[in-house]
Amino acid sequence: MDGNVVNDVSNDSNEKLIQLLEEQLAQSNKRNEELLKQIESLSQQVRYLTKLLYGSKSEKSKYQAPDGQCSLFDDDSFFNEPEHTEEQSTDTVTYTVVRKIHKKKRNDFFVDGLEIEEIHHHPENLQCECCQSQMTEIGSTIVREEAKFIPAIVKRVRHIEHAYECRNCKKDLSKNSQIKRGKAPQPAIQRSIAGPTVLAKIIYDKFVQYLPLYRQVKEWNHYGLLTNDKNLSNWVIRIAEDWLHPIYHRMKELLMKKSILHIDETYAQILNRSDGKSAQSNAYNWVFRSVASQGPTIVMFHSALSRSREVLKDFVE
Repeated sequence: MDGNVVNDVSNDSNEKLIQLLEEQLAQSNKRNEELLKQIESLSQQVRYLTKLLYGSKSEKSKYQAPDGQCSLFDDDSFFNEPEHTEEQSTDTVTYTVVRKIHKKKRNDFFVDGLEIEEIHHHPENLQCECCQSQMTEIGSTIVREEAKFIPAIVKRVRHIEHAYECRNCKKDLSKNSQIKRGKAPQPAIQRSIAGPTVLAKIIYDKFVQYLPLYRQVKEWNHYGLLTNDKNLSNWVIRIAEDWLHPIYHRMKELLMKKSILHIDETYAQILNRSDGKSAQSNAYNWVFRSVASQGPTIVMFHSALSRSREVLKDFVE
């Protein structure tokens, strides 16, 4: 009797366990179906947005559905064709617009004031083949114009100081020997082979043409100057410290005398920040500009790690 009771309890437990597992399986299947529907919906949105972004576009498209919704009329050609009726509601008026064609001048490719080199072509023999007399010029025609490019070159400039002495004073022991020596001008950067023209081109290419220093190295090597981006970077820093800082301070002195300034800031990135934050943190470039009504316009830039009021306060003190 006790054994039968135990068997009945065990069977009931197994049935409840099976029923519980079946319910969980049904819930899982239902959840899977919902996820599949969601995946399909997202896939349609991705296909639509991809087509909208990379596919062919036309200004005639009327139904630009936002938020990834598909248009109800794209697949039906009925809505893409013009309406046809037995009688036109309005008359169609056709007219032609005649536009004046402006012919491009031959020298539109050249700026005004560009140096002109003329090459004149004369006949090899100026004797008349009939009477053998000398022929006279009756006119000339500009056949064509072409652009000529003269590549830059690098020269190796060697400064040599010459020394002179007075032989007469040298023979007379009672007189001091007279020696004069030529003095070469000081270089733009001490103990550097970079001359002013080289430094000017490096700065121009970097800050005006936006050409990185490491890309300038190949060009300088092509010209015959063997260098590397580290040297170019040091030259730019030295020029800024030795020659441009005085100009900067003078410009700032004049700028601070203005009564009106336009000031704004924009996002920037600084790789090696002094505050230890990552390079992805926002830094700012401030721009200060005077107004044209108060003399020549002065524009200055100032880098800062924030856009707080203290940056502006420190700059204008």
